[in-house]
Amino acid sequence: MSCSSSNPAEAFMPQDIQDKIHNHPCYSEGAHHHYARIHVAVAPACNIQCNYCNRKYDCSNESRPGVTSERLSPEESAKKVMYVGGEVQRLSVLGIAGPGDALANPKKTFETFRLVRDKAPDLKLCLSTNGLELPAFVDEMVKYNIDHITVTINSVDTTGEIGSKIYPWIFYNNKRIYGKEAAQILLERQLEGMKKCVENGILIKANSVLIPGINDKHLPEVSRKLKEIGVFLHNIMPIISEPEHGTAFGLGGIPSATDQEQMAVQEACGMDMKLMQHCRQCRADAVGLIGEDRGQEFTKNVFSEMSFDDLEKHYNIKARQESQAKIEEFRFFLDRANERVRKEKEELSSDGNTILVAVTTAGEGMINQHFGSVREFLIYEAGDKGIRFIHHRKLDYEYCAGPDGANPLAPILEKLKDVKLILTAKIGGCPQDDLTRAGLIADQSYAFEPIEISVLKATRKYFNLPEEMEGN
Repeated sequence: MSCSSSNPAEAFMPQDIQDKIHNHPCYSEGAHHHYARIHVAVAPACNIQCNYCNRKYDCSNESRPGVTSERLSPEESAKKVMYVGGEVQRLSVLGIAGPGDALANPKKTFETFRLVRDKAPDLKLCLSTNGLELPAFVDEMVKYNIDHITVTINSVDTTGEIGSKIYPWIFYNNKRIYGKEAAQILLERQLEGMKKCVENGILIKANSVLIPGINDKHLPEVSRKLKEIGVFLHNIMPIISEPEHGTAFGLGGIPSATDQEQMAVQEACGMDMKLMQHCRQCRADAVGLIGEDRGQEFTKNVFSEMSFDDLEKHYNIKARQESQAKIEEFRFFLDRANERVRKEKEELSSDGNTILVAVTTAGEGMINQHFGSVREFLIYEAGDKGIRFIHHRKLDYEYCAGPDGANPLAPILEKLKDVKLILTAKIGGCPQDDLTRAGLIADQSYAFEPIEISVLKATRKYFNLPEEMEGN
């Protein structure tokens, strides 16, 4: 199968870039429906303090960067990767994303990569960093063929004014530095490190946390700077700022960013940079497809006593290759079904009218999840000519598992207040009637069909047009 993509944003990339991202669920919107990632919590220390972070908070249902249930040694991490790789044959990427900073723990980080590169050579290797120590370790990353990294950069304000509101301090050159000076040093190191990565062919995904009232108006400037440097992908992440998480921002009254605020900033930034719109803000010990977390299935007691010889048999690289070949065959036909559907914003509609459509899915690019068990919706903007993926919207609980005494539909209606259509595999009569009364159409006639072509067909039906476009 060809590694080329039917996604317009990816189809015009150089072939070597397409090959790099083809089965990377974070870098390719298409791949995230099909391939899984694993994060190993091998890097506990951090060299900066962020006002949106509290790594002490954890529960099994909590999904935030920096959160983990157990820390691992490099050897335990390699064993976990091999065990999970045998159980989850669609696993394609190992990332080190904390719970601190990968490059504030270089010995543990690169020892883990050394072991995994030797034992599981088919995996892509990634790391996440705040960038403070990035310039010092680019050569080491090249040594281990780490050609994807994530850098969190929330400001490019050279005065340090914005950054000082986000970072109370950094620890650099064996001393703690505060205020604007700290923000300026961090920015200088981030820019230097990212430029060096680009020079060495390392793809960069830049994460920016959207913080209302602090950097929300500044993020388009961040996007412009990232494009200038040659960063591959920009991810705008809404701040999670509930007071119970114990972050400085949460306790200080800075609100979580809304879905609508995120959409507005994405719109402003998308003029300059390719955006990542399928991010789920994963835990430091996340396992599985983006949007699911199977980490609790793979705790230390499952794999730590197994030998590397036994784990190598369990990993079974031949079986993995055969499984992923089947995934590629499925993707090929799925892309053909969705061909010509994905459009840029200005091409969506013949008359300027578009709507938002919510989709329930369990993965594989299909409408294959029951409304009652959904924990997130994929949101698409659609017109009579095409569709484009916007982002996902998470729920705190499933409709069928809501708290006693509460209306389980209320938070769903709040999440989907700007949506007109819901496409789902199945929905009961009661919630469907309730949605209809609230002005939402729930359509289950596209169950187990490809998402994107179904979104276009359903939208055309909504506009009282033939489902099939001429020429499709």
